[in-house]
Amino acid sequence: MKKKTKYWLIGVGCLGGLLAVLALGAGWYFFKVAVVPSPKSFLSKQERVTKASSLYPAQKWYDHADKQPWQQQAAGADLTLVANYIPATQKTVKTAVVAHGFMGNKDQMYQYAYMFHNLGYNVLVPDDRAHGDSQGDYIGYGWPDRRDYVKWIKKVVAKNGPDSQIVMFGTSMGGATTMMVSGEADVPKQVKAYIEDCGYTSVYDEISYQAKSMYHLPKWPMVPIVSLITKLKAGYSFQQASSLKQVQKNHRPMLFIHGSNDKFVPTSMVYPLYHADHGPKELFIMKGAAHARSYEKNPALYTAKVQKFLAKYVN
Repeated sequence: MKKKTKYWLIGVGCLGGLLAVLALGAGWYFFKVAVVPSPKSFLSKQERVTKASSLYPAQKWYDHADKQPWQQQAAGADLTLVANYIPATQKTVKTAVVAHGFMGNKDQMYQYAYMFHNLGYNVLVPDDRAHGDSQGDYIGYGWPDRRDYVKWIKKVVAKNGPDSQIVMFGTSMGGATTMMVSGEADVPKQVKAYIEDCGYTSVYDEISYQAKSMYHLPKWPMVPIVSLITKLKAGYSFQQASSLKQVQKNHRPMLFIHGSNDKFVPTSMVYPLYHADHGPKELFIMKGAAHARSYEKNPALYTAKVQKFLAKYVN
């Protein structure tokens, strides 16, 4: 081998090694941004609503609601999870299980708890792994959480009896969690319907979209690298965590909701999800609503859509 060729190959090898190290370093950085719970600069700070807000009646009600603490162990993990259970004003077998969004918590779902309470339901609002008061080191984006919600649902049945009628509802990551639950084979028969609001098709799709939207990065190679790190550290991959594949296995009623002005989980994601579902289904696009703001945009219309849908499946 000529000396020049040898040095060229060594140089290429060193450059390739350097690029690999840089890629892994960047992958670790974005893993911490996407999967490790911490304050996120790209999320707006949650503040208490004012009297002028459409959410004020819900916030005021939630502050004084009878919030009973529940606990359970996470599915397949030594983690303690917590939830608030709010009984209906009048005794009922109807319960709504409400799933929160990315870096959210049970208390931030007050408006939906309020909505279901006004519709006559008991309400269970858990904190997902690594969120709120629940234990955990990594954000699951709904995938490991789907098994936890099956356990929560079974806990509701154990408390309220075999005649329970349960609705699962979620927004954003919670919407994706709801869809991921819908594809599980052992969901209790007491679950009568699902409602998902602005959930994503898959974690891979959502992270790829955010990489381009927030950082102007192509999905390759960064998203596969972060997905691999997530698999090694948190036990799941972004490709594996697919709402789309899960709803393909669903045969129970589902209402799909999305804001027409959603720039965080783009509105375009709801259409393949809706078409993939095999159960009775409806699609509602809230005109002008941004991400997870459909209820806030028009509480009366939102509630009416939910009530009309559920009246077909819950007595």
